[in-house]
Amino acid sequence: MYYPVRRLCHVMAVHPSGYYAWKAEPASPRQQDDQRLLGLIKQSWLESGGVYGYRKITHDLRDLGERCGKHRVYRLMKQEGLRAQVGYRRRAGHYGKPAVVAENRLEQKFDVEAPNQVWVTDITYIRTHEGWLYLAVVMDLFSRQVIGWSMRSRIDSELAINALLMAVWRRNPRRP
Repeated sequence: MYYPVRRLCHVMAVHPSGYYAWKAEPASPRQQDDQRLLGLIKQSWLESGGVYGYRKITHDLRDLGERCGKHRVYRLMKQEGLRAQVGYRRRAGHYGKPAVVAENRLEQKFDVEAPNQVWVTDITYIRTHEGWLYLAVVMDLFSRQVIGWSMRSRIDSELAINALLMAVWRRNPRRP
């Protein structure tokens, strides 16, 4: 069914000259610049792996030579549904006490008289684009130097053993 433009403009409470002006140039220069800027925002957001928020993307755009404020970037990202990644989800499962608890031999005495007397270790995880990467580190408390380390895509006993073997190989400690 066909309706005249003037009648539709009257129903929508829009002046016909306004409709024809919009039809001749539908996007204002500001809207056109917003569309161009939105393309750069999406590119920066995708390159970050969907992690960056409006503040970091604003810095990226400024590094490219763009002149834009963080509030404008925030508005465009919100309109497009682009959000920063906040926190990490925990895996479903039972979180409780570890099955084996080692006794505390140091008793908070971290001052050591000589090298190779006390070694400490820790395991941490690092998020990458390909997934989680686990890092085990062995440190000598005397020098506070990392003397052994190991990285794997899985957290298992081999991760800790490889770090300890590297420390033993590098330091070759003598028995007392």
